[in-house]
Amino acid sequence: MSPAKHIDLYDTTLRDGSQGEGVSFTVQDKLVVTEKLDDLGIRYVEGGWPGSNPRDAEYFEAAKKLKLKNARVTAFGSTARPGKTAAKDDNIKALLAADTSVVTIVGKTWAEEVRSSLRISLAANVDLIGKSIAYLSKRVDEVILDAEHFFDGYATNRDYAMQCLQAAIEGGAKVICLCDTRGGSLPEQITAAVTEVRELGAAVGIHCHDDSGLAIANSLAAVAAGAIQVQGTMNGFGERCGNANLCTLLPNLQLKLGYKCVTARQLRKLGETSRHLYELANMIPDRQSPYVGMSAFTHKGGLHVSAIKRNRASYEHIDPEIVGNAQRVLVSDLSGKSNIEYKAKEFGLDVDNRADELGGLLAEVKKLEKSGFQFEGADASLELLLRANLNGKEAFFKLIGFRVIDEKRHEDEPAQTEATVMIEDPDGNIEHTAATGNGPVHALDLALRKALVRFYPTLSDVTLHDYKVRVLAGEEGTAGLVRVLIESGDSEKRWGTVGVSHNVVEASWQALVDSLAYKLLKDGRSRTRKARAK
Repeated sequence: MSPAKHIDLYDTTLRDGSQGEGVSFTVQDKLVVTEKLDDLGIRYVEGGWPGSNPRDAEYFEAAKKLKLKNARVTAFGSTARPGKTAAKDDNIKALLAADTSVVTIVGKTWAEEVRSSLRISLAANVDLIGKSIAYLSKRVDEVILDAEHFFDGYATNRDYAMQCLQAAIEGGAKVICLCDTRGGSLPEQITAAVTEVRELGAAVGIHCHDDSGLAIANSLAAVAAGAIQVQGTMNGFGERCGNANLCTLLPNLQLKLGYKCVTARQLRKLGETSRHLYELANMIPDRQSPYVGMSAFTHKGGLHVSAIKRNRASYEHIDPEIVGNAQRVLVSDLSGKSNIEYKAKEFGLDVDNRADELGGLLAEVKKLEKSGFQFEGADASLELLLRANLNGKEAFFKLIGFRVIDEKRHEDEPAQTEATVMIEDPDGNIEHTAATGNGPVHALDLALRKALVRFYPTLSDVTLHDYKVRVLAGEEGTAGLVRVLIESGDSEKRWGTVGVSHNVVEASWQALVDSLAYKLLKDGRSRTRKARAK
C-alpha cells in the first residue's frame, strides 16, 4: 500500500505549544494565530482544552466568528474520567460546548501509565476510550484519538496498546494519532509501529516530541510508513525540548518528498508566519532554524560567496523565496572580495570595473573587524562605510561636541542623566540641545535627535528597538574595548549599526550617528527641512 500523496497538517501550537517554557498567548493572540495558520493552509488548528481553563473556553466562543477558509478549529480533551459515563463527564460536556466540527481526545495506551496515573484496570481504560469516542462520534463530524505514550506502550505491551487503538476505531475515531509522548523513540521504531497499526484499517497520524532531537526524522518515518496526518507546532514550540517543528516538516514534506500539503502561494508565507508567532510569543527567533531562520540562507565565507554568485545551488538546497526567506551575504574578516561586491550591489552601488577599490575596501573591513567592529548584525553601518568609500561620504551634520553627566544625589534615589549635544548642519547652522534620559545612551539619543529634527523632521519616526554592549576580550579589564550594537527602525523596516571604543558612550555615539544617517539615506539622501522657529 503506497503512501498517500496528500498529508494533513495538524497544528497544536495553541495547546501543546503553549505548554513550552516562556510561551503564553492571550485570547486575542490565539485568534490571530488561528487566522495566520488558516492563511498558511494548515488543515487542523487545535485551539486548546476548553474544559481546563476559562481562557480556552473564551477562545472557542470567539473562534466561532472567524471566517476561515482552510483550517478546522479543533477542541482537545481527554476521555471520560474513571467512574463517569461520557454523557455525565464535565470534560466531554466542555468539548461539545466548544461547538467544533473536530474533537481530539487523548487516551492512554501504555499499560504502566494506566496503572500509575489512572489507577484503574487495563480493561476499564479500554472501555473508557471506546465509549468516549462512540459518544462523541455521534455528536461531532470527526473524532481523533491521540494515543498517548503509544510507542512506549507498543514496546512494553504491544497487545494492550493495539487493543486500545482497536477500541477507538470501533468507537468511530476517524484518525488514530500515535504519540511519541516522551520523545525517546527512534525512526526504525516509528516505522515498525506505524506499519502494523495501518493494518487495523484506520487512518494514522503522528505526534512527535523532540527530546532525542528526532521529532522531524520520526515524523517523516511515520509518513513514509503510511501516516496521512502530521501533528506539530510552529517553530517547534512545546514542553521540554518542544514538538515537531511544522516550519521544517512542511517544506520537507512538500519540497523534498513531493507530498501535497499547501499551495505554493501559501508556502511562501511560511517565513513571515514563523516570525509573527515568535513576535506574539515575545521570543527571539531562532536564526539557524531550517528554512525560515535568518541564517538559513546566509553566507559568510569568501569561497562560498564566490560560488553562489556563479551558481546559488552550490550552497543553497532550495530557492529561499519559496518558503518566504531570502539570501543574505555577510561581511567580516572571513570575507573575500566577492562578499564586498555582493553587498555593494545589494545596496545599489555601481562596482563594475572597480576591482582595486573593492580590494581596498575588503582590507579596510578586515582591519575594522580585527579592531572590534562586527558588521554581521550592522548592515546599515556597512552600507554607510561602502558608500563613503565608493561614492564619497555624505555629511548630514558635523559634531562640534557632546557631554554626558550622570548624577546620583541620594542612595535611595535613581541616578539622573543629562546629555548635551552641539552639531552643525551642512549649511553651517548650529544647534545646541540638552535632554535627560534613563541612562547616558538614552539621554544622548534624545539630545542628538532633538538637535537634528529641525533640519531633518523624519528622524522623529526612528525608534531604538535594541541596544547591546559587549566588552571585547583583552587584558585591560574595565579599560578594555567595548562594542555597541544598536537596532533601530521606523514604520517600514529595522536596521543595525555598530560602534567600537574604549568609552561606551563614544561607541554608542558612533552607532547612534550611523543609525540616523542611515535613516536619512533611506529617505532618499535629501534633506527635508522644516522652517526654524523664530
